[in-house]
Amino acid sequence: MNTKRKTANSFYFALLLLLSVIFLFPIYLVLMNSFKSKFNIVGTPFEFPNGETFVGIENYINGINSSGIIDAFLRTAFITVGSVIAIIIFTSMTAWYIVRVKSKFNKAIYYLFLFSMIVPFQMVMFTMTAVCIKLNLNNIFGIIPVYLGFGSGLSVFMFSGFVKGMPREIEEAAMIDGCSPLKTFFLVVFPILKPTAITVAILNAMWIWNDFLLPYLLLGTTDKTLSVAIQIAMQGAYGSIDWGGFMAMLVLAIIPIIVFYLICQKYIIKGVIDGAVKG
Repeated sequence: MNTKRKTANSFYFALLLLLSVIFLFPIYLVLMNSFKSKFNIVGTPFEFPNGETFVGIENYINGINSSGIIDAFLRTAFITVGSVIAIIIFTSMTAWYIVRVKSKFNKAIYYLFLFSMIVPFQMVMFTMTAVCIKLNLNNIFGIIPVYLGFGSGLSVFMFSGFVKGMPREIEEAAMIDGCSPLKTFFLVVFPILKPTAITVAILNAMWIWNDFLLPYLLLGTTDKTLSVAIQIAMQGAYGSIDWGGFMAMLVLAIIPIIVFYLICQKYIIKGVIDGAVKG
């Protein structure tokens, strides 16, 4: 029995190690090539930089100077933080109401949120873009409610699963003490939702920070987000691409979201399990 268990553990360890290498290898390639010239990146993308191909931080300096990455970074941070806050607040309130107020209407609304999770963005992007332009949502403030709409499905699903496992007695005690529904939610319910709220924040922040298509469709090249700015700035005449600067800017773009993930990652598994299994 012990031998079989050790063999199984060794197999799982090897499998997880292999998956880790597969997922981390692209990041390694980007980081390694960010210190090479664009000609060496194209010719020998898998070779480690040496004395002839190593260019130091030149790619980073050129990329920052040419891409306007500082303005794009601040713009992306504003959109990401604003969208994540809106998603957490509104979807948690919606999930609480749907779970606690039993009705056919609320049940239908819940299934509509679930249905929105399986609708590909490509099916609605042109219609959505036209409607958003007519509603004057094609700016850094207007894109926040658009992200709220696209991020609501998964978030409501996760919050609903957690709320189903919460005892009603806590909320009833708060209401007996004179709390209004809003006070009950923000003072009693929302603090309990912290693990799921952090998980929802991480998942949506990673998606919004790295998103390219939606900001490109709504904001265009005027209010460029980080991904759009990098894509446009690194393209030269006749389709040429500054691969060195491109790789360097990708490294700078992924650092903030990786740091955010590492800080909050201990809540992810707990939040996903609580939000998907409870109830």
